[in-house]
Amino acid sequence: MKLAARILIILVVIAAIGAAYYYWAQKNTPDPVAARQEDTPVAPEELASAETAPPALDVPQPIQHPIDSPPSEAPLPAVKESDALITPPLKALLGTDLWRALFVPEEIVRRIVTTVDNLPRREASSKLWPVQPAGTWMETAGEDENMIISPINAERYSNYMLIVQNISIDRLAAIYRQFYPLFQRAYADLGYPDAYFNDRLVETIDHLLATPEPLEAPKLMQKKVVYQFVDPDLENRSAGQKIMLRIGVENAQIVKMRLRELRAAITQSQTGLTR
Repeated sequence: MKLAARILIILVVIAAIGAAYYYWAQKNTPDPVAARQEDTPVAPEELASAETAPPALDVPQPIQHPIDSPPSEAPLPAVKESDALITPPLKALLGTDLWRALFVPEEIVRRIVTTVDNLPRREASSKLWPVQPAGTWMETAGEDENMIISPINAERYSNYMLIVQNISIDRLAAIYRQFYPLFQRAYADLGYPDAYFNDRLVETIDHLLATPEPLEAPKLMQKKVVYQFVDPDLENRSAGQKIMLRIGVENAQIVKMRLRELRAAITQSQTGLTR
């Protein structure tokens, strides 16, 4: 199996199992126009233009979690040309049907980097995600002031959870190091020429690990055609933490366990470097 096959998976699972959040609509009357707009493929130039990052920092920031990337046997392609390297082994690993069902095949590296960067923010556009939504509408239970996310809603993420549970973190970390320059280039292209992508990945992981685990299912309210948390503390959280809340506590605990393993695997190098 080629080395490139697995590097994508753990990065996308941060976002994958919750992608359907951006497709929430009225439970019994989804908006077909909005659905068609969200399903429209995004051209690479639209992807690049849609990425919005803060202004680049004037002073290079110290690297907190350096990655020791071994020399590549062959020069890595440009980010925009890297799909040809990554897609075949990933499709071979997952199978054609699962690949078509779960992943957006264009601009994979750039989509992963953009998603990782956006998850701690309030908004993370689904048009820039590397994965498809879960494919069904969110399940709710109860009505009016007693409305909650249904316990059976967690079943919608079963395919993504299989990936989360079965991926080898040790092998993944080695592959991530091997192909790290592609992710760093994509992060610089996003608007961070003096920042370090692995630091942002660790920051995003820590942010997701800080998601609360409510003892009871949070109550929902419907505003226009979307659902919101009644608790303002939950509703005001980032896109990434809302995803963790909506997939259910049991799924979230499994994701957190694997994220902790990934964090440990990508933070073993010495610190103190600067870019």
